Amino acid sequence: MPELQTLFSAGWIGIGLRVFLIALCAWLLHRLMRSAIGHLGDRSILPPEVLIGLRRTSSFLITAGAVLLVFQQLGMSTTVIWTALTGFIAVGAIAFFAAWSVLSNIFCTVLIITTRLFRLHDWIEILENGEKRGLQGEVIDLNIIYTTLREVAPDGTPASVLQVPNSLFFQRVVRRSTGPRPDAAEAGATPPRL
Repeated sequence: MPELQTLFSAGWIGIGLRVFLIALCAWLLHRLMRSAIGHLGDRSILPPEVLIGLRRTSSFLITAGAVLLVFQQLGMSTTVIWTALTGFIAVGAIAFFAAWSVLSNIFCTVLIITTRLFRLHDWIEILENGEKRGLQGEVIDLNIIYTTLREVAPDGTPASVLQVPNSLFFQRVVRRSTGPRPDAAEAGATPPRL
């Protein structure tokens, strides 16, 4: 056992070995979290939107923790790094609160997820002035700022991708369809799923 202690404390080789072990543990923890979150999705315990957020959050926390541990092994003070990081976060928070539209979009994302206004792969249409047609498409992604819709051309081929700010869904009337596109169902066609 003394040989192992001298290996871990021997200069750059010991530091390199410790950094490698930190990276290996972080990678294994990352794989374990992705697997656990995947099982939650397979069993339909949580909606897909929440699973995406959990994956991103766990990945960020594991990576940040591993980076702090590596800095500590390289001789940097984690207290100094943590103080600098929280200072940057505080300045960022002040700038963030100055941008109310961004904050509004984030809050609307929370409302979209909790009220289940729509889900991934639903066909939605944002109506202008009650009945006038507006933006429409299949929901293919939802993140904290905007929702991505895939438009479909009249012949059924994918036309373009729209990124709609999430706050817009609470300023307009939203028509939701969980099956095929409403006008495609009338024509006897279904929209393509890419």
